Formats: sequence, C-alpha cells, structure tokens
Amino acid sequence: MRRTAALLLVTGLAFAGSSVAQDQGPYPRLPAPAVKSPPNTIAPDIPGVVAGGTEVRLIRDLFRSTEGPIAMPDGSLLFTEQDAGDGQLVRIDKDDKISTFLEMTNRTIGLAYDPKGRLIGAQSNQPRVAVLHPERRILADSFEGVPLANPNDLVIDRRGGIYFTDQLGGRFRPPPKERTRPILFYIRPEDGKLIKVSDEVDNPNGITLSPDEKVLYAANGATIAAFDVQPDGTLRNFRTFATLVKPRNAQGAEVQVGGDSMCVDEAGRVYVAAGGVQVFSPQGQHLGTIPTPLRAQAPAFAGPDKKTLYVVGAGAVYKVAMLTRGVQGRAK
Repeated sequence: MRRTAALLLVTGLAFAGSSVAQDQGPYPRLPAPAVKSPPNTIAPDIPGVVAGGTEVRLIRDLFRSTEGPIAMPDGSLLFTEQDAGDGQLVRIDKDDKISTFLEMTNRTIGLAYDPKGRLIGAQSNQPRVAVLHPERRILADSFEGVPLANPNDLVIDRRGGIYFTDQLGGRFRPPPKERTRPILFYIRPEDGKLIKVSDEVDNPNGITLSPDEKVLYAANGATIAAFDVQPDGTLRNFRTFATLVKPRNAQGAEVQVGGDSMCVDEAGRVYVAAGGVQVFSPQGQHLGTIPTPLRAQAPAFAGPDKKTLYVVGAGAVYKVAMLTRGVQGRAK
C-alpha cells in the first residue's frame, strides 16, 4: 500500500511540473489542459489527523481549473472553476452531488464567507476583492491609486476583516509598473479601508489564520511564513514557521515544491498543498504528507462536522475521511 501511494505521489509530481500556464507568455496565458486522474492514493498514518490506509478518493476530474475550496454554511464544499467561462462556483454536497452555485465570477480564485454571510472572492481577471453573493459589490481594486496586481487567496477573521495576498505575477496582465513587491493586504471591518499589512513575503500564495486568530500564515515558496496578529488587524513579527518537505521522484531525487493554498484544523495544525497535502503541527513540525494522484492546489475541511478534507487541483476534486476536523464557525 505505502509503495503504491509513493509511486502515485511521484505521478502527481510529474503533472505538477508540466503546467502549460507557467511556461506561456506574454499575456494572457492559457490554462494547463485538463487531464484524467490516476488511481486513488492512500494516506499514511498521521496520529490524530488521518488513519493509515484511508483512501484519497476522486469525486470528479476534468474540471476547468479547480481552486479556492471552502465549507459552505450547510457543510457542502464550494470551490472555483476558474476557466469555466468567466469563472463559476461549484457546490458538492454531503452525498457528492455536484451543481453550479454561481456563474460569471470574474475568474475568482480564493473564497471566504464573512460574519454577515456574504461570500467574498479574490478575483483575477479584473484584479479585485469583491462580494459575490447575495449581492455583487467591489470591496477593493486599488491601493493608493495603483490597481491591484493579482489577488489570489483570502481569509476573513471573526470581526469581518479580510486578509488577502496580492501577487505580482498573473495570467492576464503584467503588474502595474509602480508595484515592485507582492503585498499582504487587510480590509478593515470598521470602515472598509484597505491597508498594507506586509510586503515581507517574497512569494505569497495561500493564506489562513490559526483557530484563535492570533497567528496568520502565508505560503512563501518553499516555506510557510507566520505573523502575530495585532488587535487592530495589523501584523508583526514576520518569521518562517516551517519549511516544506521535498518529496522524491521515481529516481530518488528530491523535487522542489512551492506552497499553494492552505487551511487549519481545530487543533491548529496547518495543511499546505505542496506535493500532496503537507501537515504541520502548531509548532511547525512536519507530521506527514497526504499524497494526491494529481497536483494538489488547495485543501479545505467541509462535510458533516467538517471531518472530511477535500483537496482540489489540476481539474480534480478528492476527499479524505479524517480523524480531526476543521475550525468550526469559519469557512476555512
């Protein structure tokens, strides 16, 4: 079993290195073509997280670019299919029934719900962060007169403040000439003002908060960055929380991976899409990696009691029955 899972993980890594979108230019860049998923993989034993031998089961493949999974209020999974038209949102209920939730999303990538029940998206075609449902409203599209570059992922705190990563690279256009660094932004809940909270993360991608919301995590290439969250939402004490483990290919050589989207469980463990889903303790210790048949791009807890880990990537959606569960009362 373990040998099979390892071989399939290598298969997934091979797909990870074949992204057409990353090699094209100039703009706009086309997405990587959809591919059939290899057979299901098997999770290793990670105490308190997942039982060894648990299947990483395919729900469906051949979606057109899967991103941004979160739990809906009823426990269903919601994720973005970025390249279906102008982007659509797809819902998967507890019985794995698939339906379209929303269309014309301006190619939304990251998703979150705020305390008012509004669905917020980080949008990549026209770069902005906006309300998608039940109304449509732009919350931020520029900072100090300069357009946003490429909003990618977001997380919303219990007060309604919105953290999001704004990368320099994007598929649809080069960054504004005034922008020389990627930025972590925060939309303040009290007045809706957009503020810069850090430009210290060199390669920001996924972003999430600890269960008590005292620590913010951001993927940063081969590492995970962390900050201490202040009462006003600003960030201090930038540091490296963990370094991603390099998996090995079929020849035994280490393969460089970069962190994509992430989530946390109720115990504060951090789950990062990077050559499968890498799991870290709240102290930054690597606990194990859940292998996925295709390249993992984003994990999220959803389903009844949020005890199912869903993983999307490369046009596929997988599910894993977990021992732990996701943070209650928050989308991710």
